[in-house]
Formats: sequence, structure tokens, C-alpha cells
Amino acid sequence: MSECFSGPLRQTWCCVRGPLLLTLSLLVLPISPVWAQQAAQDAVATATGDAAAQASFLTVREFLAAGGAIGYVIMLLSFLMVALIADAALSLRRSQFIPPGLAEDVHRLLSERKLTEARSLCLRTPGGLSQILLAGLEEVSSGLWGPVEKALEDAGAEQLIRSGRRIEHLSVISTLAPMLGLMGTVWGMIVAFMEFEVKANPQISELAPGIYKALVTTLQGLAVAIPCIAALAFFRSRIDELSSDALTAAGKAFADYRRQTQNRRQPTAP
Repeated sequence: MSECFSGPLRQTWCCVRGPLLLTLSLLVLPISPVWAQQAAQDAVATATGDAAAQASFLTVREFLAAGGAIGYVIMLLSFLMVALIADAALSLRRSQFIPPGLAEDVHRLLSERKLTEARSLCLRTPGGLSQILLAGLEEVSSGLWGPVEKALEDAGAEQLIRSGRRIEHLSVISTLAPMLGLMGTVWGMIVAFMEFEVKANPQISELAPGIYKALVTTLQGLAVAIPCIAALAFFRSRIDELSSDALTAAGKAFADYRRQTQNRRQPTAP
């Protein structure tokens, strides 16, 4: 570095270089072992923490085994929940519940007074709207709007109840799963404390494994109940929406028939 200076600066650097390097050596040498010791301690703490973190988490097999027999029952309920959600998702599609174009076709056949063809069309087409329209067509022969309107409303209410029955099992599972989890936890706590009945001074570390394993069933029950409740609320709202839309579509299909019957009942002016 002295080649970078010339003249008085070079002479000054040559004078202070020796004391400066000596001072830096005296400062660095005592600190370097401290750095090395601290780095070693950090490495050991990191390895120990990683091992403790890995030991604190249960594998899937250990998690299922900790639940015991009640945990396997909760697992069975989870399979049933998935099957019921899939069935409701398929059956409560709008295109399945309200077949597109059906209300317009029935409206056209009613305008042409082709009641037999309209009934056949509803029988061939599955869906909630088909059943509502079919109930109204059965009362068309009366020539009055009142019986037809009541038949449509009754059929809509019936479809609402029938669709709701398909998801009521989700309500049972959402109630049963956390109760089973609580029962498993209570039973596990009883067993854990019974093991220490004969011991004079049980340690917390000896009691902890039995307690956390007992709490596994509560976690399993909640893991099933929470999505089950969410799905139940969603499908109930979906059923109400589809039933309301089906009744609206059925009313539009019978709009001309309603106007004809109402005009027929109005008295003619003298």
C-alpha cells in the first residue's frame, strides 16, 4: 500500500504502519476465540432445535395411532362427509335442478293446448323443476288458476324438503364428530392419570405424552366438524336459491294460462 503514497505521506505511513498493525492484532486475537465459541454454540443450538422441532411433530401414522379406536371412527365419518359433499355438489347443480329450456317448452305446449306432450316432457326430464311443472299440469284440467297455483307451491315445498334431506346427514356428522373427539379426550385423560395413581411423585414430562395423545381425538373431531358445518351452510343456501328460482320459472311457464283464467272470470260489461 505504501507504493500508493509519495513524499511526506509515504514517510508518515511508514511510521504509523507498525503500531497500527500491532494494535489491530491485539484487538482481533482475543476476540476470534469468542467468535469461534459463539459460532459453535449457535450450531449446536440450531441442531438441537431442529431435532426438538422434528420430535414435537407427529407423523400421519402416529397421529392416527394416537387417536385410537375413536380416532378411526372419526376418520370413517370424514369419508362419509366427503361422499355426501360430492353427492350434494352433483345433485344441486343448476342445470340438474332447473333443466335449461324446460320452462319455455312447457310454456309453448300449454299455449298450444298440448297437455299430454307437456306431461311427457316433464316425465322424461329429471330435475326439481320438472316435478313442480308436472304437479301444475295435473291441475290444468280444472280450468282455474287457484288449484294450479297451490299445486305449484306444494310441489316447490316438497322439492325443498326432499333436497334438504340429502344434506341432513352432514348436520349429524358435524355434531357427532366433535362429541366423539371430546369423549376420546376424556377417556385418554382418565387413562393417563390412572397410570400415575401408584406413583408418589410423577414428573410433568412423564404425564405430558398421555395428555397430548388424549387431545388428538379432539383435534380430529374438529377437523371433521368445521368443513362439515361450512358445507352444510353452503348447500342450505343453495337449495333455497334453486327452489326459489324453480318456482319463478314455473310461474313464467304458466303465465299465459293464469291470464286466460283470470280474464275468463272477469264479468263482461253489459
